Parts: sequence; structure tokens; C-alpha cells
Amino acid sequence: MDNMLCLNCSHEITKNFCANCGQKANTHRITFRHFITHDLLHGVWHIERGILFTAKQALVRPGQAALDYIAGKRIRYYNVFYLCLLVIGVHLALTHLYDAINPARLKSDPDDQKVIEFLSHYLKVILLGVVPVIAFNAKLLFGRLKLNWAEHFIISGVNLLGMLLVSIFFLFFNFINGIIPSVALGWLEVIAFLALAVYPSWTYGNAIKGKYSWLGKCWRLTFFNFLIIIETLAIFSLIFYSINHNSDLIINL
Repeated sequence: MDNMLCLNCSHEITKNFCANCGQKANTHRITFRHFITHDLLHGVWHIERGILFTAKQALVRPGQAALDYIAGKRIRYYNVFYLCLLVIGVHLALTHLYDAINPARLKSDPDDQKVIEFLSHYLKVILLGVVPVIAFNAKLLFGRLKLNWAEHFIISGVNLLGMLLVSIFFLFFNFINGIIPSVALGWLEVIAFLALAVYPSWTYGNAIKGKYSWLGKCWRLTFFNFLIIIETLAIFSLIFYSINHNSDLIINL
């Protein structure tokens, strides 16, 4: 029997995939049935499954999931940074929807409104800019992970994804509690906010599991959080100063 040739690169195929370009060997002629059952449904399900798996891992074991990805176990994961952008888009869409449903949310002090508009405009830049900052902190403090700075970007990206997912819960509870005030919803809102505050510790505490003694882990995570607080205050101070003084620091990104 003649050997099969790859329809994409004409390389000889001996297994299910072309060793030269990676295309499947069983490339069928496109029919309407095949398009619906395979190209469309299978493609959507594959993407959705990767998104759901990645989101779940970012919530339940963010540090270890990032280390798995760094170690090469990547086939089940959706690109973390693409997913962050997707979740940021969902967050912005929900915010605009809630503002349209409840216009009273928009009535605030003019200075506060400037800050809100600035954050809405530059949200993606600010959030993605946090990734290298946290990665630098982690590289400085968690040397036993033996990761380079780029690999720390992955852990920081998974951390950002988890925080974005939690922030959607916070946004939802905050919106519902504003329309139908409830003690239970108020507590859920507080819990979601606290989860956001401790999420970097959860991510990196999970990542360094077994790497340090209890005391070594505690002081590193404490100083790690201290650095994040200082950096966050510095960033927001710069933003407020720029807005209130019409500084040239505000640029059209």
C-alpha cells in the first residue's frame, strides 16, 4: 500500500499526525454534516473545555497549575493571558450592563467619576501591568522555585486570572445587594472582597508548597504582600495625581 502524504506539506505520514507540520492524517473532504458535527461543534467544545478547565485550576490550585504548565503539561490549558483578556471583557460588559440597569451607580463625586473613567479606559493596561510587578516580587522572594522571570510571568498570569474570576463574583454580589439589600449578600460581597485581597498569597502559597519551612513560608508571604500593598498604593497615588493635576502622565494608550 502506498504511503500517505500530508495534504498540507506533502511529508510522508506514518501515524495519526504529520511529523513535519502536525496536521491530522485523516483530513476529510468538507461536507455540511462534517462542518457542523466536527469543525463547528468539536471546535467550540474543545475551546470551551480548555477555558473551563483553566478557570477551575486558577481557582482551586493556581500555583500548582501554573507549575504544571511551566513543566510542559499544557494540552488541557487555554492560553492564560488570552483568557485574562476575555474575562476583562466580560467584566467590562457586566459593568456597563449594571450601569445601564441601575443609573444611580453613575451618580458620584466629579473627582471620583474621573477616576472611574480613567480606570475603565486603561483597565486592561493596568491589570496586565500588574503581572511583571508581581512576577518580580516572586522572583525576589521565592528562589527555591528555581524559575526564571518569564516563568514567574505564568504564575502571575494565573494569579491575575483567578483574581479576575473572583472579581466577577464580587461585582455580581455588589450589584444585587445594591438593588435588593440583604445581609447574606452583604456578607458574600465581603467574602469575595477578602478573597481578592488574599489571592496572591493563596496562589504563591500553593506554588511553594513543600519548598520552605512553615516559618520561611510565612515571612516570605508576609513580605510579598507588603510589597504588593506598597506598589499598589504607589500606582494609585500616581493615577490620582495624574488625574487631578491633568498631568502629561496620562497618555492615549
